[in-house]
Amino acid sequence: MELAHIIAFNATLLAAIASPGPAMLYFIRTTLASGRAIGLYTVWGLGTMAATWTALAFMGLDVVFALFPWAFVVLKTVGALYLIWIAFQTWKHAKSPLGEAPTPPARAFLGGMLVNMSNPKSVLFSAAVIMVIFPQSMGFADKALVVANHLLIEFIVGSALVLAFSTKHVSAGYLRAKPIFDRIAASVLGLLGLRLLLSR
Repeated sequence: MELAHIIAFNATLLAAIASPGPAMLYFIRTTLASGRAIGLYTVWGLGTMAATWTALAFMGLDVVFALFPWAFVVLKTVGALYLIWIAFQTWKHAKSPLGEAPTPPARAFLGGMLVNMSNPKSVLFSAAVIMVIFPQSMGFADKALVVANHLLIEFIVGSALVLAFSTKHVSAGYLRAKPIFDRIAASVLGLLGLRLLLSR
């Protein structure tokens, strides 16, 4: 493995992180609703699961999905239903003021992991990227380095985005437009969940 491989992987990873999706929408809303600290725990959970998908791709989970399609369908269905549940709760409480009880950090971290766990296609994406970018003869140490690199990039970029969205100006704007923003977020998350549920 050469430095050029890591650079190419990181460029692809940054493009994937920047693309709008349930993970980004989830951590933005969580950050605006619960503050910077909870937003950080959320993106750390998201990043941990994303790097885990890469590790599982190296371990050949994509082959398991190919051999046992039902396992992929089960995981995808559970993930889709979880996104739809988040969408329902967000819509239901759109007009409710922010709760006074703080979100526990462990719950925020787990929520981030579950959102990124909700799309098993991530392991297929990781496997495809790995096959295109990295040589097939990589040893365990190189694979571990790629996974650690993935985790570091997720943490750095996610934390930077949380810091940007947790400024007083942005938070104040969210509070003024909370019902509208929450219903938009709920609609998008719900549609993404339905799309995942119905996709083959």
